[in-house]
Amino acid sequence: MHSEPTQVNTASNAAGRPTPYRDALIGTSSLHLRRQGDTWYLKATEALGEHPQRMTERLESGARAHPERWLAARRGSDGQWIGLSYAHALQSARAIGEALLARNLSAERPIAILSGNDLDHLQLMLGAMWAGIPFSSISPAYALASGDLGKLRHTIELLTPGLVFASHYDTFAAAIEAVVPADVEIVSVVGPREPRNTHKVSLFSELLNTTPAKVDAVHAAISPDAIAKFLFTSGSTKLPKAVPTTHRMLCSNQQMLLETFPEFAKEPPVLVDWLPWNHTFGGSHNVGIALYNGGTLYIDDGKPVNGKFDETLRNLREIAPTIYFNVPKGWEELAIALERDEVLRETFFSRVKLYFFSGAGLSQAAWDRLERVTENHCGERIRIMAGLGMTETSPSCMFTTGPVMRAGYVGLPAHGCEVKLEPVGDKLEARYRGPHVMPGYWRASAAEREDSFDEEGFFRSGDAVRFVDIERPELGLLFDGRIAEDFKLSSGTFVSVGPMRARVISEGAPYVQDVVVTGMNRDDIGLLVFPRLDDCRRLAGLPVAASAGEVVQAPAVRAHFVALLEKLNRGATGSASTIARLRLMDVPPSLDLGEVTDKGSINQRAVLKQRAELVDAMHDSAQRDADVIVAHADARR
Repeated sequence: MHSEPTQVNTASNAAGRPTPYRDALIGTSSLHLRRQGDTWYLKATEALGEHPQRMTERLESGARAHPERWLAARRGSDGQWIGLSYAHALQSARAIGEALLARNLSAERPIAILSGNDLDHLQLMLGAMWAGIPFSSISPAYALASGDLGKLRHTIELLTPGLVFASHYDTFAAAIEAVVPADVEIVSVVGPREPRNTHKVSLFSELLNTTPAKVDAVHAAISPDAIAKFLFTSGSTKLPKAVPTTHRMLCSNQQMLLETFPEFAKEPPVLVDWLPWNHTFGGSHNVGIALYNGGTLYIDDGKPVNGKFDETLRNLREIAPTIYFNVPKGWEELAIALERDEVLRETFFSRVKLYFFSGAGLSQAAWDRLERVTENHCGERIRIMAGLGMTETSPSCMFTTGPVMRAGYVGLPAHGCEVKLEPVGDKLEARYRGPHVMPGYWRASAAEREDSFDEEGFFRSGDAVRFVDIERPELGLLFDGRIAEDFKLSSGTFVSVGPMRARVISEGAPYVQDVVVTGMNRDDIGLLVFPRLDDCRRLAGLPVAASAGEVVQAPAVRAHFVALLEKLNRGATGSASTIARLRLMDVPPSLDLGEVTDKGSINQRAVLKQRAELVDAMHDSAQRDADVIVAHADARR
C-alpha cells in the first residue's frame, strides 16, 4: 500500500519566519532500514505500483485519450512552434516501424542516430520502439566537435548499426564517410546536395510514407525485457560504455517518478527542455515524463553556454513550464536572468510547481539566489528537487522527498529501488538493485560484469553518500563525491574530492566554472581552476575581445582568487582540507582529450593526465611558477 501524497506548503526562511511553498503534490514513503555489519540496506516500505510493459503503450493510450494534444513541439524556421500531436506521433510511429522492419534490423544491427533534439528524431525513436528495434542517440559532438572522431568511431564499432540516421546529411557527411561502414544505409531528412557514392542514402519521408501491415502484431509481442535503446555513458572516466535500456527499465523508472511526483497525474506536465537525448536525463527522464504522463515537451534549442542561453530565455518568455529541469549551470544563469527580466518572471513563475536539477550538485549560493528571486516575485517558495541516479539505472534511484532542504542532499530511495551502502575505504558506496537497473553493459566481458555488480546483484555506482545524521537515518543521504576521484597525500591523509570541489565552486561563484583537485601522493592540495571567463572579464573591466590569458592575469582577477584561497582555508582543520595553491586555467577542458563530456561534466582523471606538467610545476616550490597563487603560510596552519 502506498502512502498518500503530501501537499508541500510550508517552510521557514533563514530568519525563521514561516514561508509558504507553492502547492505541489509530492509522494511520501517510509524507510525500511537494515544494517549488517558495516553495510546498510535501504528501501521504501511501499512497493512500486503497476506500470505498462512497454513505453509505447503510453503513446497508444495518449492518442486515444487526447489525440490533438501536443506530445512535443519545436520552433520552425519562421520562429513559430510546430507541434507533434499524440495522434500524429502514433501514426508516424506505426509507419516508420513498418519501414524499419523491412530492413532486417535488430539489437545486433540497431539504429544509430546522429541528430540534435528535433521532431524527426523523436518520431524515429518512437517508430523504432513500436517495431521492437533498438536505437541509440549518439552525441552530435562526437561527430561535429571532435577532431579525431575517436568517440564516434568507438560507439559505431561497438553498436555495429544496420542503419544510421542523420538529420542533415551534409552536416554529418565527413564523420559518416570516415567512420560508418560503406554497407550501412543512411537515412536523412535533408539528403546530400551532391550525389554520394560512399553510402546508400534514403530520405526520412520514405519511412513516414510506409503503410503499416505487420508492425502492430510485432509491437504487441514485444517483451518488457526487450531492449528499447542503447544509451552511452558520458565517458567521464573511460571510453563510453553502451547501456542496454529495456522497456521494463524505462516504464518502472517512470512509475517511480510518478509516485515521487503525483503532481504529474494532477496536471499533465509541460516541459521546456534543452537537455540532449543522447543523455539519460534528457532522453529517458524528461522525454519519458512527457510521454508517460500525457504531457507536452517544448524542445529548447538554447543551452546554458555563451551565445545560446538567450534562446532558452526567449522560449521561457513564451512557454510557462509546470516543472522545470536543468543542470546547475542552467539554474545559475536562469536565476540571474529572472532577477533582471520582468517579462520572463511573469511567464516563468505563472504555473511552475517544481524545480529540479541533476547532472551535478547545485551550489548553496545558487540555491539561495534562486529561492530569493522566487520569493521576492511570488511571495512563496517553489520546492527545489534533486535526485541521484545514472545511465545504468534509467536513471533515477533516489529523490529529495525527505525533510531536508539544502544543496548536496540526495534524499531517500524511490519506490522499488533497493539501495545498499557498502564501505569502500572510509566512504560508503551507493549500490542499486531493482527493475530499473540494467542487466549489464552491451558486449562487455564476464570480467567487466563482475566489476559492475557485487555478489548480491547490486550495481556498483561509484558514487559515495553519507547519512545526514547517522542517529536519524530516516532523514536520508547526502552526496559525498565520486570514489574514484578521491586520493591520498604523501602523508597518507585521505582527500575527499567531491565535497571540496563543490565547496570551491560554491564559494567561488560566480567566477568559478569548474575545478580539478590535485595532490595525489604529494605533500599538499592544489586546484586547477577553470574560471567563468565572461564574469572574470567584467570583474577585471576588460573588453569582450580580451583573451583568456589576459583575463586570468588581470590584477583584479588574481586578487579575487587570492582572497578566495584565504576564505577557503579559514575553516580548514588539517592537510586534508587545506588548499595550498591554485592555478587559473586559460585553456578550457578538451572534448577530444576526454577532459570534459559534451554535457559539460569535468573528467578529473583525464585533466590530471593531460595537464601533468602543469600540475608538476604547480606543486614544485623550487620552480616558483609565477602563474600559481600560493596560500599564505599562516592560512595553512
